[in-house]
Amino acid sequence: MVNWTIILNIAKTHLLTKFKQTAIAALGVTFGIGAYITLVSFMTGLNTMLDDLILNQTPHIHVYNEIEPSKKQPVDIYDAFKNSFNVVHSIKPKLSQKKIHNALPIINFLNDKEEVKGAIPQIKTQMFYISGSIEIAGNITGIQPVEEARLFNFSDYIIDGSPEKLKNTDNGILLGSGIAKKMSLTVGDRVQISTIKGDVFPLRIVGVYQSGIADIDAIQSFVNLKTVQRLLGEAENYITDINVKLFDIDKALPLSKKIEQQFNLTAIDINTANAQFETGTTIRNLITYAVSVTLLIVAGFGIYNILNMLIYEKMNDIAILKAIGFSGKDVQYIFMSQAMIIGIVGGVLGLLIGFIFTNIISTIPFKTEALPTVETYPINFNGWFYVIGIVFAMISTFFAGYLPSQKAKKIDPVKIIRGQ
Repeated sequence: MVNWTIILNIAKTHLLTKFKQTAIAALGVTFGIGAYITLVSFMTGLNTMLDDLILNQTPHIHVYNEIEPSKKQPVDIYDAFKNSFNVVHSIKPKLSQKKIHNALPIINFLNDKEEVKGAIPQIKTQMFYISGSIEIAGNITGIQPVEEARLFNFSDYIIDGSPEKLKNTDNGILLGSGIAKKMSLTVGDRVQISTIKGDVFPLRIVGVYQSGIADIDAIQSFVNLKTVQRLLGEAENYITDINVKLFDIDKALPLSKKIEQQFNLTAIDINTANAQFETGTTIRNLITYAVSVTLLIVAGFGIYNILNMLIYEKMNDIAILKAIGFSGKDVQYIFMSQAMIIGIVGGVLGLLIGFIFTNIISTIPFKTEALPTVETYPINFNGWFYVIGIVFAMISTFFAGYLPSQKAKKIDPVKIIRGQ
């Protein structure tokens, strides 16, 4: 039976007599784990921030009427051409309304589904912003401000004002930060809105919106749903878009297909709409984990080299241990214990250093106009990173110590003593 007390005492004595080499091996693990925690926490935090910048503002399913050419052309109606191969050039889109027919019943139907967190209407239209002699073309979206804030974190992108203030002001507008800057407008000012028909309406600025994407902020503004309906002279059931938020994003694709089939509308799921962005996120994550794992493997090689040298230096000790009755298995356990002690000590110190560094980074100011809600560098304090770090430290040191310990196990004490 293995006497672990004696084996651990011998392992400890070996490590302390060669303290410099032990410290170097432990520091290799420490900096490997520390660098892993710092890098993976920062990079995943950055990726999450970039994902949120796009995905928080993107519905899981976007339902609307697509403008497309008629699938059935007049020539297909005539029997005389039924068996012919017909080619039609310069096909024009069919005359279809932007309005979603029976939009309110569809929204109620979607809200009743268990997998749907919320379905809300929008009205998108083109307008002209007029202030004095300045006239800028742009887009206005009619929304339900409080519901947008609840489902899509809309309030995170309002740098002045609030969703409630927009809701309570019928003639209010949340002006895009780019437009406000170009036209020298602030909260409380009035801006003239001209429809494509030429009708002009004055609206009071109740807030400023900044998405972080300059091209959007230069043209986009938001008003109440009823305000847009009044500007366009449409009825209360006039809706051009429906945005759906789900509890589980993976259900977006099948539900979007069902909506298309059931209501004869275009329904785009979030993964299809952001396919390129999703690919970029995946590649960034792969690079992050590849570099992190490489750091840990390099630390493991350092431990292997040091234990290998330690065995050569402890040949006499190994011979004496075997001569007084220690088996090869006992000797292997001694060197494996040394590797695991180095892994535990170095791993714990690495976690501590990683935690300290990530906390320091998270307090460094990081302000940019593109990201109004971000004040410091983003850090992802995920506990699993620390679990993975210590587990990987133990695994890498185990394998780093296994091969040298196998060599120590097979040493013949007679040959060593004769050689002396």
